[in-house]
Amino acid sequence: MLLELSIDELAARLRKKEITIEQLVSESIDASLQENEKLNCYISLRNKKDVLKEARQKDLEFSVDKPKLYGIPFSVKDSYVTKELPTTSGSAVLQNYHSPYTATVVKKLQAAGAILIGKNSQDSWGHGGSSENTDFAVVKNPNNLKHIAGGSSGGSAAAVAAHLVSFSIGEDTGGSIRNPASMCGVSGLKVTYGRVSRYGTIAYASSLDTVGPIANSAADLALVLETIAGADPKDSSSSQRPVDTYTKTLTQQISGKKIGLPKQFFGDNYNPEVRASVLAAVEKLRSLGLETVELDMPVLDYAIPIYYMIAASETSSNLARYDGIRFGTGRDKFLPESTRRIMLGTYALSAGYADELYKNGQRARTLLINSYEKAFKNCDVIITPTSPSLAQKFGELLTNPIENMLADLFTVTCNLVGIPSIAIPVGRSKDNLSIGMQIMGKKFAESSILNIAHIYQTTTQ
Repeated sequence: MLLELSIDELAARLRKKEITIEQLVSESIDASLQENEKLNCYISLRNKKDVLKEARQKDLEFSVDKPKLYGIPFSVKDSYVTKELPTTSGSAVLQNYHSPYTATVVKKLQAAGAILIGKNSQDSWGHGGSSENTDFAVVKNPNNLKHIAGGSSGGSAAAVAAHLVSFSIGEDTGGSIRNPASMCGVSGLKVTYGRVSRYGTIAYASSLDTVGPIANSAADLALVLETIAGADPKDSSSSQRPVDTYTKTLTQQISGKKIGLPKQFFGDNYNPEVRASVLAAVEKLRSLGLETVELDMPVLDYAIPIYYMIAASETSSNLARYDGIRFGTGRDKFLPESTRRIMLGTYALSAGYADELYKNGQRARTLLINSYEKAFKNCDVIITPTSPSLAQKFGELLTNPIENMLADLFTVTCNLVGIPSIAIPVGRSKDNLSIGMQIMGKKFAESSILNIAHIYQTTTQ
């Protein structure tokens, strides 16, 4: 399959005229139509005739100076509004909703010549870590169809893992890019808050939401990030900081850099196969010249309650507009998991409780931020597992709300602090389930974590 190749390799073949954009896109849309019946990774797909017509036009206009993403097929999580296709955010509340505009991240990719194939399945409103909390078909893991693909960007990760598209755009509020990337065996990047515009993203928790790519490798992630990053006048939270050339720093020397290992995240209270695989990957990095330091970060023990207090409060505020009058079909169509989070958040913001709950949650968030700033004085990056468990069988998370929340145990801190993190595959369980490791960096240090991830991936194949 052509789509098993990297974006760089596909771009090189297009320039040598060894393949055409029409061939590449035809493979993508045909595989997507066929495999979606098995994986349920799309909520909507573009019409095949329209996609091929766009591909043929791009072949006519192709030249060697076009961006590397020119003609490359991609998908987006259904939490991004688009003119071409309906937007549901995985919920019947937005049934038949068609946006009059397109999200900035999609517009940037299309301006670079990338071709949108479809919109991916997800947990409704981003509420979940399994892509089972949905009004549409549940996403299946391409590596083992009896197991979940992770969430909430499960459809995006499954589409990349099954080689239906070269990359996908997910959304990460507490681990929703990294969790499914880990479970499906691909790479996912949670960016620094404000690095990529959120304009056109259906909000879950506005101070935590980030836009980022899922792809087969760190090198592909770097290429996509160069296109989608940057300031956006339509998003006041987007950073004015110049965008780095991430692809040029991928091969820099990593020897001598220090890895921080928080002892709170390397206990024995989670899956032993996950722990062993991550420690083996750390040992590999040590063999490449990196040093390790143990970190003591006690506030990490409170990460989950801090996160859910703030995230639930913000989702209660954000989803209030879907009342059947201003937007949507009515609140009676919210699924139980979303209802739980709305009720928790509404309570936390209510008169008499906001100081005790929401405001104290924000104070604790500050303690977490300070803890990470102190930690990064002693190391360049921090490494942890991506998920405490392997991809579960269907129903195991959906019927256990507490376990569902704990699925993001290792990932939520990055969103609370606003730092970047990349999830990469580092092994397989005895049941052939993928195991992931995440590398966290300082704010706007995407270059650093992509660099280490790339060296690891090219060294270990």
